[in-house]
Amino acid sequence: MRALIQRVSEASVTVEGKVTGEIGAGLLILICAMHGDTEAQADQLAVKISKLRIFKDEAGKMNRSVLETGGSVLVVSQFTLAADTRRGNRPGFSTAAAPAEGERLYEYFARQLSRLGLGTAKGQFGADMKVRLLNDGPVTVWMDTEQV
Repeated sequence: MRALIQRVSEASVTVEGKVTGEIGAGLLILICAMHGDTEAQADQLAVKISKLRIFKDEAGKMNRSVLETGGSVLVVSQFTLAADTRRGNRPGFSTAAAPAEGERLYEYFARQLSRLGLGTAKGQFGADMKVRLLNDGPVTVWMDTEQV
């Protein structure tokens, strides 16, 4: 699985003019299931993200996790994280999981974050979403279970 994690002061996602998920301080997680990904990889990624120390402590150092700060997460499906730009100018997305499997793993990943104790909001899988965020820092981290 691939994830782009952004530390935010606030974030929301809107589908057809309706807010489907919003959070205050926490993490916006853009997530993509790749071909061959498993629930074990989703579990691994959820745990890693929940413990990722990218929030400031009392000394101003990035030393606290979203769990420690009481922050929430907004999880948004983003198949374009699978973009292959090696050939030509049009990205290919053949390494992304098939839509049904991608949706299953997306929903599973969001449930795992919730089970870890995080307030979890979501976008809508496969929808045309408008994502709004106020990036804090900015702090943006790329993660891939192939490299974790």
